[in-house]
Order: sequence, then C-alpha cells, then structure tokens
Amino acid sequence: MNYLNMKDEELLKVVVELNILLADYHVYYQKLRSNHWNILGKNFFDLHLKFEELYNDAKVKIDEIAERILTLRYHPMSKLEDYLKVSSITEEVPLKSDTDMITETLKDHKKLLKQMSKVVDVANSVSDEGTVDLIGAYIRELEKYSWMLDAWSKDTSATLKENVVEMS
Repeated sequence: MNYLNMKDEELLKVVVELNILLADYHVYYQKLRSNHWNILGKNFFDLHLKFEELYNDAKVKIDEIAERILTLRYHPMSKLEDYLKVSSITEEVPLKSDTDMITETLKDHKKLLKQMSKVVDVANSVSDEGTVDLIGAYIRELEKYSWMLDAWSKDTSATLKENVVEMS
C-alpha cells in the first residue's frame, strides 16, 4: 500500500539527493570525531566539547536522513565506500591546528548547505513537504553553528556590519 500521496518515480529524485546528503554527513561526522580526538592547545576544552556537540548532532541527522529515505520507501546508502565516492566532503589530514580545524569545518558546512538546498529544491518540485520541512530545519541549525564557528575564528577587535536596519 502506498501511504504517501506521491509517485515513486518522482520520489526517486529526492532519494538520490538525500543519499548524497547522507554520504556528506557521514564523512563530516568522521572528520568531527577526528577533530575531537586530535585537538590540542589553549582552546582544547572549548573545542573538544564543541566538536563533540557537532558530531552528536550529525549522528542524529544521519539517522533521520536514512529514516526519511526509508519513509519514502527506498533503501538508504550504507557502505562507507559509496559515501566516499559520492560525498562532496573529502577526508583531510587529521593533525592540524585549531584554526585549521574550524576553517575546514566551515568549508564542510558550506558543502552541506549546498547539498541541503539541492534536496529542498528537488523535494519542492515533487511536493514532498516532509523532506522540505526536515531539511529546512537542518539548514537553520547549520547556519547557526556556522555563525558561531565563524565568530570564534574572528579577532576580538572585529565588528559586525555597521549598518543598522531601521524600521520605518
């Protein structure tokens, strides 16, 4: 019985993009684990905890993306070999400075956000509101994490845009 009000052939396009996002999240997750294990220096306590927070968040999202694919009545990709083939996020050298770890994480966020936008676009095109809702929330959360990591990487004398938006 088809409990969804969508055609399987239309959903396949969504599933393909969700599987790429699933692969991206798996590689991103492992890189965060590596950062958590390998962080050194004066920022150890802050970043050790932040990387743990980020990889725990990624772990939840990995499960939710796979379950969304299953909800759409397809099987999620599940081989590491396949993740590495399709992911836009690449493995990196694990030993690097705290600043390089944050820079690399922000680059990965950009790639994740790009793939999430693709998922939303395709899901919108076939009226898959469940996927749009799920990924829309992910976009909001990842943008917030990105803002925080970017703020961490700034010099303490940096300022925000000086323009103030005034309401008429």
